[in-house]
Amino acid sequence: MNQASLEYWNNYWKGQEKPERVTAWQFGGSPDYLAQLVIDGVKKATCSGHVFYEVENEPLPTTEDYSVVLNSKDEPVAIIKTVDVQIMPMNEVPEEFAISEGEGDRTYKYWWDAHERFFTKELREIGREFSEDMLLVCERFEVVDVKR
Repeated sequence: MNQASLEYWNNYWKGQEKPERVTAWQFGGSPDYLAQLVIDGVKKATCSGHVFYEVENEPLPTTEDYSVVLNSKDEPVAIIKTVDVQIMPMNEVPEEFAISEGEGDRTYKYWWDAHERFFTKELREIGREFSEDMLLVCERFEVVDVKR
């Protein structure tokens, strides 16, 4: 976590016991757009390829997790708390979850097309191929704070 994120996190919890599990990160290919959707209350979910957790040896998210959302300049813009985590094949992600990601025209088709492009590119970079049944880590979250 960078210094600005750490200060924001510590200031938010000042005088209270801080949760232990916190990370700071940007959303996907359009960090500013996606962070604004979170701030506006439109984006309430996100997903990642399960394989990326394996390759990077990262722990899977849990409902104990908090995240400092960063913009494209690595500046903190909000704090979110993970409230649900499910692992499922991409081709079994329900329409309601896809729409809760809040992107584009908020249709399942938009979600599928955007995620297929994104995962195809990211997987190619690690020598893997996209498949419709690749496992996704699907997270729902709540906004805890928006930086003013």
